[in-house]
Amino acid sequence: MTAIAMAGWLAQAGLRNMSLEELVDGFGRRLNEAGLRIERMFVGMNTLHPMVRARSLIWTSGEGVARHFEFAHADIDSAQIQQSPFAAMLRDGIAELRQPLDAADVLPGIPVFDELRGEGMTEWMGWVQPFGELTPQVGSSSEADHAERLWLAVSAATDRPGGFSDEDLALLREVMPVFSLAVKATSMRGIGHGLLAAYLGNDPASRVLSGTVLRGEVQSVEAVVFFTDLRGFTALADTMPGRDLIVLLDDYFNCMVQPVTAHGGEVLKFMGDGMLAAFAVIGGERAGVCAEALAAAQEVLARVEALNVERSKAGQPATSLDISLHIGRVLYGNVGSDTRLDFTVIGPAVNEASRIEALCQPLDQALLISQAFAEVATASRDRLVCLGRHRLRGVREDTELFGLSVSNGVSRDQRP
Repeated sequence: MTAIAMAGWLAQAGLRNMSLEELVDGFGRRLNEAGLRIERMFVGMNTLHPMVRARSLIWTSGEGVARHFEFAHADIDSAQIQQSPFAAMLRDGIAELRQPLDAADVLPGIPVFDELRGEGMTEWMGWVQPFGELTPQVGSSSEADHAERLWLAVSAATDRPGGFSDEDLALLREVMPVFSLAVKATSMRGIGHGLLAAYLGNDPASRVLSGTVLRGEVQSVEAVVFFTDLRGFTALADTMPGRDLIVLLDDYFNCMVQPVTAHGGEVLKFMGDGMLAAFAVIGGERAGVCAEALAAAQEVLARVEALNVERSKAGQPATSLDISLHIGRVLYGNVGSDTRLDFTVIGPAVNEASRIEALCQPLDQALLISQAFAEVATASRDRLVCLGRHRLRGVREDTELFGLSVSNGVSRDQRP
């Protein structure tokens, strides 16, 4: 395959948003069809995400895309990153590096070169391609990357005696910029989805990218509304330094988010020190969805209790969490002005969940469950305890509220 034909294929792959795995596999196979005898390729890039700093994969001629890697921000300081040849290239502004592996002068302190030499590779070629206007760099674990400082790192290793020929290198240098452009085209959608998901939630992000962007574009769905609020947060905010307060919030939100998403819920927004999440009822499986939401609530409260023990031992302020569970129909979609939209749920069921949560402290309960939830949570009915009828602010008729029996592992108060 000629360089022109390969560049044409890469351009089409990028335009059609071919997956990164398909793109890398197709590129590697076509390079070998052109006679380059590439045994292994590495493709990695940084990203814009609050939890993930970089992602990479390894392709081999025998297995295709065989391994995936994901690195958190803290991993930037790890030996695996710092001893990579690309770390040095990024620090020193080197765009291309050629390293024979069968020679005596292999760069020291780079484990991957020893690994490749052990596998019979004779030469390694690496490139760093910028994805923006700013100079690519590694940066520190405490600072996020810039949208104009994204980069792609690519390497190719061969086991051909003597390494790459001059013709091989000429072809690689000609097609590598087009390959990089194709990777950028297909990876930017993933970066965009990751950013949207971090701020909106995974399902809203997918819907927005699929075209659900018009104001007022909503759908009526049945869902369990999961409403939380930290008790006594205002008093804490008046006494704690701002940075310490943010760390506290992050600790408690971490306790809330992970169980909700693990049990199929969608975190829709943070409201000061509270959180709104929803568990959509799909296919009429109301009892099953209620069971998942209840399990998530129990896990959240258990994590909060454990966090309070840790914070108290460390001499740090701690607080408790209130949760309400309610089920009903909500409007799910875009709400807002013509210049600023929010993808969320609205409706009486959301308001009632908020009103129920407000009764947690007066009733000395960490978890309150609505009558509507209790009626359909048939798989969890024997674990619920009636707490009597109560008036919800703004709701005409009294409603029955339920708690979870103490024998099921939820104490009435998670305060230290």
